[in-house]
Amino acid sequence: MTDMVNHPPHYTSHPSGVECIQITEHMNFNLGNAVKYIWRAGLKTDDPVRDLEKAEFYVRREIARLKPKHDAAVIEASMEAIKAAVLAEREACAALCDEEAIKYARQHYPELEAVADECSGKIMARGGNG
Repeated sequence: MTDMVNHPPHYTSHPSGVECIQITEHMNFNLGNAVKYIWRAGLKTDDPVRDLEKAEFYVRREIARLKPKHDAAVIEASMEAIKAAVLAEREACAALCDEEAIKYARQHYPELEAVADECSGKIMARGGNG
């Protein structure tokens, strides 16, 4: 007799012989449910689309759960890269401290205006015209 509580056929009929729960018990709730609905699509009911839509629902929930963490990590990495680039530009400009570097910085990196002013000041102190 089929055990509809512990081993229902819509979870045990996979050609591999593996039962769905053997896989999903190693996943979090959302991913386990998504796999469960994909696994049984068209086997428990006559409407496989409904099962696949339920799987999609759980996948979207998992994406929504992970996205803020992912977005925060991406933003943090981007900010660190921007800081490093601005610092590198600042150091390169300050090291050169010539009129061409200042002109280039003012044209291409308006956010480095303070550095350009600093370089101009150094040139003026050396007796040049920045």
